[in-house]
Formats: sequence, C-alpha cells, structure tokens
Amino acid sequence: MTLHTTPASAGTLTDRYQYIRQQSLNLCAPLQTEDYVAQPVPFVSPPKWHLGHTTWFFENFILAEQMAGYQRFNEALNYCFNSYYQSQGPRILRNKRGNLTRPPLTTVIEYRQYVDEHMSRFLKQHDEAGLPEALSLLLEVGLQHEQQHQELLVTDMKYILGHNPMHQPYREAHTLPESSAPAPLTFTPVDEGVYTVGHQGEGFCWDNEQGAHKTYLHHFAIANRLITNGEYMAFIADGGYEHFGHWLDDGWSWVQAQEVQAPLYWYEQEGTWWHYTMHGLQKVDPNAPVTHINYYEADAFANWKGLRLPTEQEWEAACRLLNQSIPDDANFVESERFQPTAPAHEQDYQMLGNTWEWTASAYLPYPNYPRFKGALGEYNGKFMVNQMVLRGGSCATPRSHIRMSYRNFFYPQERWQFTGLRLAK
Repeated sequence: MTLHTTPASAGTLTDRYQYIRQQSLNLCAPLQTEDYVAQPVPFVSPPKWHLGHTTWFFENFILAEQMAGYQRFNEALNYCFNSYYQSQGPRILRNKRGNLTRPPLTTVIEYRQYVDEHMSRFLKQHDEAGLPEALSLLLEVGLQHEQQHQELLVTDMKYILGHNPMHQPYREAHTLPESSAPAPLTFTPVDEGVYTVGHQGEGFCWDNEQGAHKTYLHHFAIANRLITNGEYMAFIADGGYEHFGHWLDDGWSWVQAQEVQAPLYWYEQEGTWWHYTMHGLQKVDPNAPVTHINYYEADAFANWKGLRLPTEQEWEAACRLLNQSIPDDANFVESERFQPTAPAHEQDYQMLGNTWEWTASAYLPYPNYPRFKGALGEYNGKFMVNQMVLRGGSCATPRSHIRMSYRNFFYPQERWQFTGLRLAK
C-alpha cells in the first residue's frame, strides 16, 4: 500500500476528489473486518463510521442539494452518519457509534461507491467552466473535512489496536533504527513587536483562522526542537507524576483519578520503557519526540523545567520566521511512518508535521470572526469553549492539509492524538 500517488492539489476537480477519497480507503486497507466497528471509548469513532460520515457529507450537502434528480442511497443512513449537525436532523449519539454492526461494511463501501460515481458525474460537468464560488467552497470544505477524518482514522485505529490485549500492529511489524541524539535544546529569540496572526493570502482556510489581526508580542524565545522521549523520561524519573507542585489543579485531579504515570501507550518492563506503535510494541526511542501527552502533562513538564508553553500567537509568529517552507522529508501521513521522528536536519525547527504542539492558548474566536453561515456554521464556532489550541500538524496529518495558521483544538485531558510540546521562555 502506498498513500502518496499524486499531489492532492493536482489535476482536475474530479482527480482531486478521487485522490482524497481513495486515501481514506488506503488507510483502512490493513484492517480486519472486526476492526471497522470497534469503539473502545466514546471519543474514538469506528473506522466504518468515518467512511460513512465523510460520504454522507458529500451526499447531504452537495448531491442532494445541487444535483438534479439525485436519489439518496438510503435515507436511514442520515441518522447513522450525521455527526453533530443539529440543523440536519436527529443522529446517533457519539458514544453509540460502535453499535452500528449494521449496516455491514459492504453496504458502507457500496454507499461510498454510489456517492463517488454521482460526484464524479457532477464534477465533470464543471471541469471546464468551474464551479460557482459558493459551491466551490462547499466542495473544498468536504475535501478538507475528509482529510481531517483521515487523521482521525489513524489515531482512532491506533487506539483501537493499541488497547486490544493482543497489541497487534496496524502494519507489518518492523523495528525502526534508533535515531541519533538530538541537537542540544536551545532557544531562538523573537523580537518584541506587532505581528499579524491568522490566515493571510490566498487558498483555503477554516473559518476559525479568519479574522487576521495584529497582536503585540513581548520579547520571547522559542525552543529549536520538540521535547524528546528521553527528556520526558527524566521528568518521570524525577517524580513528575508524583509532585502536585508541577500541575494545574485540574491536571493534578486528572492524574490522581486516572492513576497516570506516563504518556499514553507507554509500558515499563524491568526498567525499560516500551510503547505501542502502529508497527506493534517497540522500545521507546529516547531521541524521538514525545507524543500522546495531554495539555496537563505538557504544562506540568514545562513547569518542571522552569519554562512554559508558547501562546498560539507566539507559535505562529515564530513559525513564520523560522519555518517558511515545509521540507521534502517532513513527517506527514504520506511518509507512512505513523510515529514522530527526530529531525533529519540539525537546524530544522520542524514546526510543521511530526506532532501537534500544545500551546498555552484557550480556543477562542479571533477579532471579527466570520462564522460560516447555515449548517457549516456549526463546524468550528460552537466548540470555542473549554478547549486548548494546538499547532503544526502531525505524522498523521495529510501534507496538503496543514498551514501555519491552522488551529487545532482539543480538551486538555485528551491525548489520543499525536500531541507533543515545544518550550518557550
């Protein structure tokens, strides 16, 4: 299986649509039928549901509204595959998605094929003249939405397989060579001043990136790289999970309630740390970036070091100064590593790809935030409470999906995504 067959931005509208849709099936190819329906916890969705939901998006918002004479594949699937769109009618509860043993996987695949055939006909009608602006935006949202679910597919599949007692790999197991020691941790100064934050220029962005605005930043410095597993092991060995003084009060309550002692997927055996990876159980590489930590853990580590996390404004300003392009060998989902790796270049700040980076910023609207109208207005805006912002993308993010202004957001206790940290001071 290879994921990187053609750039997601190349070719006609039909080519791009088919490429992105095929990526989802490629990611699911290593699964067994039983894997498609598992939902071990409410925040993980079964792979079968992801395949159905992304298909429902195109059928519901484009074909049913824009294609003359279109007949839905099966009206009952609307209830199964609507996610959180209140305006689109009733839906199955998120924590009940694992109950969808029916419709069977074969029906979901037939559903995808049916919608893809009709979308191809629809798009071919517009390949020469182009889509009207509003419809073009809707199509782009659908494609970007599918890429978001491709990342969720990877992380949900890892959670499903990583919590199976067999600990079997997603892909054929192989041991990656231990990487070389990382560059010393240093801090690059960024001058105080007024910086523009938010989406700038042409190209797609989500509504939560809009409202580019100027913000004043005091002089600060940002780390040249991500924190490594080895550095995080030192935090654990020094009693990082045992001393309340490093932790926010909510974080300390979480540590005690969940009896957490290490990042997600880590296991200690006879003094050696192992972790579940998409290639099976492996020894933790001390030189690779730490991942699968939540905001509480990232903040506690920073406090232990006497430092802090950057704000999202500081992160974006630093990224625009230090990471002006994405290296060819940057670690996105197309690399098929499915785990973070040490930087290939000593001077590479590697702020795009590898792991999402927690920031110290709450997820809030920018000034003049322009929420999408209609059903798409439910996409981001209504989640702007009690969540923290992450930046940069990860080894599970499609390369064409990331931007310097991209704002991801999760609750502070969540760590099943590829989340790591970069320090600031």
